[in-house]
Amino acid sequence: MSKEDVRASRLARSLDVGMDQADLRERGEASCTANLKGLAVYTLNLAHTNARKSLTLANSLAKTTTNPQLKQRYSSCAKSYDEAVGNIENALKDLALGDFNGVNIVTSSAMTEIDDCQDKFMQPPKGYVVAFEE
Repeated sequence: MSKEDVRASRLARSLDVGMDQADLRERGEASCTANLKGLAVYTLNLAHTNARKSLTLANSLAKTTTNPQLKQRYSSCAKSYDEAVGNIENALKDLALGDFNGVNIVTSSAMTEIDDCQDKFMQPPKGYVVAFEE
């Protein structure tokens, strides 16, 4: 099996597009790249939508909670999600320019922002009792 066959086979398996190696070769590498770029755009748009929803929720929870510890956590998460939304927007711009390294950098930053928010909720606020643990 040639290197091109191996590459086409891996791409077909990773995308699960229902094409065999010959189909991918016939369509050409540019077409495959376009399909991958379309998949990236779709994924980034989905991530952007979900991050915006999470940002809205965090802002709403920060405004309505009476617990000062939770208010601080929600406010911090809102800042993190605001940064993540901006990073995803930058990733879409980088993708349109063909700057795939830039896409990697800013999407990694977006994921770090979201992880930072989730880490704030690993422990309950002081004074709260955990009803059960797994």
